[in-house]
Amino acid sequence: MTFQTILITGAGSGFGRLTALELARRGHTVFAGIRDTTGRNAGASGELRDLAAAEGLALHVLDLDVQSDVSVENAVGEALGRAGRLDVVVNNAGLSAIGPIEAFSSAQAHLLFDTNVLGNLRVIRAALPTMRVQGSGLLIQISSVLGRVASQFTGLYAASKFALEGLTEALHHELAPFGIEAVALEPGAYPTDLLAKGVQPGSPAVTAYAAGLQQFGAAVGSAMQSAGEADPGDVAKAVARLIEMPAGTRPVRLVVAPGRQGQGPETVNTASERATAEFFSAMHLTAGELTSGQDPYTTPTATD
Repeated sequence: MTFQTILITGAGSGFGRLTALELARRGHTVFAGIRDTTGRNAGASGELRDLAAAEGLALHVLDLDVQSDVSVENAVGEALGRAGRLDVVVNNAGLSAIGPIEAFSSAQAHLLFDTNVLGNLRVIRAALPTMRVQGSGLLIQISSVLGRVASQFTGLYAASKFALEGLTEALHHELAPFGIEAVALEPGAYPTDLLAKGVQPGSPAVTAYAAGLQQFGAAVGSAMQSAGEADPGDVAKAVARLIEMPAGTRPVRLVVAPGRQGQGPETVNTASERATAEFFSAMHLTAGELTSGQDPYTTPTATD
């Protein structure tokens, strides 16, 4: 196995922290991007540094705010200055939003998209020049099953992830000639602190949906319970497997979800692949064909 140099955003908690540790423990060099490392996230940053020192891991904490062009450019520059290359970007930083669409303000919607979509784009734009020179690279966007299917009270969050899915699929085609791959990893509902850190609807209109919100919460709770002890570490392991797959064999999308949560998104992915192939054929274009001959629209499910 070739060890990689990896930059992860949103590494202070949740999937990001788990992924940073998983990859570093596998021997990769990891740059863990965390916002405000000397302020409100000083504790999380210190914990990661202490773990890295105790276990002898090549895990380095960087101050990285995906909402700031300057912060992103500085963090990528620091990683490149220390490692000399950048093989993988894991775009994990994100915000959630649960509630009626009309109850969110324009400012809240802007914040959500600035983080979940433009934040990814800032990091991608900063990393790509180096990856093109290298002739290789991997961009993993942590999307969601809600980037493929939307339900009541998830609309704003789902819309941001739908946008991220489109961005990733387009990048997959655009970057193939440079030996760079783009993958959307689609987690299901795992127990993390994402909801606690989400954008909360503040409009009085939310009260009109009180009964529906209560029913929605009960349904989600039931689904989580039926999934058993869902382990968010599954997502970190799925990221590791994607990174360690041979170049040219990675899928455009990968679902990783507890229980039966992934079945619906997988069905959407399969139908989307077929429709995309038919569209590209009708337009006399090549739908992201890779030199290895691997079908780029294969969408396996992460199972371990």
